[in-house]
Amino acid sequence: MFHPLFKYRYHLLFGFFLIWMAFFDMNNFFYRWKVHKEIVVLEESIAEHKKKIAELEVQKRDLFGNERKLERFAREKYMMKRDGEDVFVIVEEEKPNEEE
Repeated sequence: MFHPLFKYRYHLLFGFFLIWMAFFDMNNFFYRWKVHKEIVVLEESIAEHKKKIAELEVQKRDLFGNERKLERFAREKYMMKRDGEDVFVIVEEEKPNEEE
């Protein structure tokens, strides 16, 4: 009376659904895997930036809490100087490799 596949209609529909979701849907498994990898990379980036922010907060607290440290930082980092003062920058040359 019924077609023999009618007995397995739920299995066939479930199989069709899985194939559709895996390959043809807009949010298929491959797309979701790619997005998941991007999220992991971005979360690692967030962790790195939070660590850098914490280091900069400590540096900021040290610099603005002590006038001498602030002056030393400005002289080393930005080559600042007082009036009538000369600044000499010493750059070391790279030594050639003896192996080559």
